[in-house]
Amino acid sequence: MGGFFGTVSKTECVTDLFYGTDYNSHLGTKRGGLATYAKGEGFMRSIHNLENSYFRTKFELELPKFKGNSGIGIISDTDPQPIVINSHLGKFAIVTVAKIQNISELERDLLAANMHFSEMSLGKTNPTELIALLIVQGKDFVDGIENVFNKIKGSCSMLLLTEDGIIVARDKWGRTPIVIGKKEGAYAATSESSSLPNLDYEIEKYVGPGEIIRLRADGMEQMRKPNEGMQICSFLWVYYGFPVSCYEGRNVEEVRFMSGYKMGQKDNSEVDCACGIPDSGVGMALGYAEGKGI
Repeated sequence: MGGFFGTVSKTECVTDLFYGTDYNSHLGTKRGGLATYAKGEGFMRSIHNLENSYFRTKFELELPKFKGNSGIGIISDTDPQPIVINSHLGKFAIVTVAKIQNISELERDLLAANMHFSEMSLGKTNPTELIALLIVQGKDFVDGIENVFNKIKGSCSMLLLTEDGIIVARDKWGRTPIVIGKKEGAYAATSESSSLPNLDYEIEKYVGPGEIIRLRADGMEQMRKPNEGMQICSFLWVYYGFPVSCYEGRNVEEVRFMSGYKMGQKDNSEVDCACGIPDSGVGMALGYAEGKGI
C-alpha cells in the first residue's frame, strides 16, 4: 500500500508538504520521499528508508533544503520514490500508489523498444520509473497517463510535479482514492482526507476513476473526465483507511460501523460481547454490537 500528498501554493509549501505527507504514514513503512520545485532552482528530492525510524525524524532536519511553492510526498510500502524525469514532455517528479501485475511483461516491452531503467529496487525494476517511461511515450501528459491506464494490469494512481503545477491522476477503476483540498492561495491532493483539516484545507473534490486534474495555486483544471465504472478497494474501507477519512463522500468509520451493524442484524450466533482490534476493528465491533443488541 502507500499514500501521497501534493500541494501547490502562492507561498512556500514545505510545511504543508511535510505534515500532509506524514498524515499518510499509516499506509506504508518502507520508504518515504519528498520533492519540491522552485522556479529558477529546479527540483529538489530526498528519499529515506523508514523501516527503522519514523517519517518525521528522517526528514525534519532536511526541510531547509526544500524550496518552492509546489511539492509532492509519498509514504510507500514498495519502491523508493519520488523519481525525477527529464523528457520531451518537460521535467517532472512522480509518485505513485500502484500494484502492477504484468510488470515483467512491460519491462521486456520497454527494453525491446530501446528504453532503459536506471532506478532499481532490491535488484528489480522500480515500478514508478516504469510508469514514468510509459507516460513519456505519450504526445502529452494526458496521452501518456492514458497509456499507463491501457498498458498496466492492476491499478495506479499518481501525482506528477511539473514546472506548471501538479497533475493528479486517479486509477482508471478508482481502486485507490484521491481527495483534493482547497484553502486561500493553495490546493492539495492526498490519498487520505484526514491530511487536510489540520492544515486548514477544506475538501473541494473527490477525484473520479481515471480522472486527470491539474492543480495550480489559483485554480483547478480538469484534463480528463472520469470514467463511469468503479471498482473500489474494499480492504481500504475495512482496514487500511484512517477512521476519520472520507472517500467518495463517505466517512470510513461510518462505513465500518454500518458493515458491522448489518452483520449483527443477520448473524444468528450466540454472542456475549463484541470487541474490535484497534483501530479499524472498533467501528465494526460497535456496529455489530448495536445490530445484534448486545
